[in-house]
Amino acid sequence: MNTTHLHILDRETPTILSKFIAQMRDRQIQTDSMRFRRNLERVGEVMAYEISKTLHYSMCTVETPLGEAQVALSDDQVVIATILRAGLPYHRGFLNYFDDAQNAFVSAYRKYSKDGSFKVKVEYISCGDLQDKVLLLVDPMLATGTSLVLTYEALLEKGGIPRHTHIASVIASEEGIEYVQEHLPSRSVDIWVGAVDEELTVKSYIVPGLGDAGDLAYGEKL
Repeated sequence: MNTTHLHILDRETPTILSKFIAQMRDRQIQTDSMRFRRNLERVGEVMAYEISKTLHYSMCTVETPLGEAQVALSDDQVVIATILRAGLPYHRGFLNYFDDAQNAFVSAYRKYSKDGSFKVKVEYISCGDLQDKVLLLVDPMLATGTSLVLTYEALLEKGGIPRHTHIASVIASEEGIEYVQEHLPSRSVDIWVGAVDEELTVKSYIVPGLGDAGDLAYGEKL
């Protein structure tokens, strides 16, 4: 049985996250690529904090200059995986909080045909051991869901089966969320999104979305 759980952060109590996403959407503000990258990073930090609430913790003793303190530290080994290139600043936000995590990187792209259709190609994977660890698969935009599912399958084939997986995106389409829920194996998965939009264009861009996250972060590609 599929055990996918969906968390939509903008449908819960409003937070500063809404400001970051609003600036990323705003066509006047998003032209500042440095601010766009920083907002991706900040959303990653917020997502990391929310996900950290789901980890397993044990009490430990820390020696201070004046005595000893009991603190809760996570027992989980975290691996943060992202899809190049738009995922890099977003990934950094997660790494700012999970600073001792292992990391994985995947190169995946859309290969278009003359009729406008496309297939997703996974070309490169840098991944360590995932077996029984907590995998954070982070990608700013969850559009059709095809890239994410193929990336997930490629990571598991190379690194093994994680104990739990968290998929985190800034903006997702309803179609993309449904695709991921339908095509993931029957394993324990949580999907985290900042906002959900209803439509996709004929070229599978999210509407209203924010445009091409990779181009906004790093410049237009040929």
